[in-house]
Amino acid sequence: MAKRTVIIEGDEQLRKKSRTVTVFDDKLAVLLDDMADTMYAKQGVGLAAPQISILKRVIVTDDGSGLKEFINPVIDSQSDYSVMTEGCLSVPKRWGDVSRPNKVEIEYDDRNGEHHKATFEGFEARIISHETDHLDGILFIDKLEPETEQ
Repeated sequence: MAKRTVIIEGDEQLRKKSRTVTVFDDKLAVLLDDMADTMYAKQGVGLAAPQISILKRVIVTDDGSGLKEFINPVIDSQSDYSVMTEGCLSVPKRWGDVSRPNKVEIEYDDRNGEHHKATFEGFEARIISHETDHLDGILFIDKLEPETEQ
């Protein structure tokens, strides 16, 4: 396992749409492990593969309840929105208020290619929403509430 370099706002990779993962192999396992190491080393709560220049639909999260891995995540429904201040490892030293769902229902694959459906609430739902945006080239600064950037 290794730490990868997190790219910063302005790098065109962050604005590209990620590709669906179709091969579930040792290379994917290494990517997931490296992403977790990188997220923890940077003291983040989530990381998307595009943030380390890998255009694959892969995210890792940890809201304090343990590491979770999501491959090809799709948010089927979202509800109960609230506004909170967010930051991002790829947008250092910038913060702002963003409206996100407090509840998401998602479908995703695990590292073995098994398909799952699950519901996440609270901070965990916010993290998943933020990281899933990265897979489509969207940054939190694109969704800032007016005049809230710090």
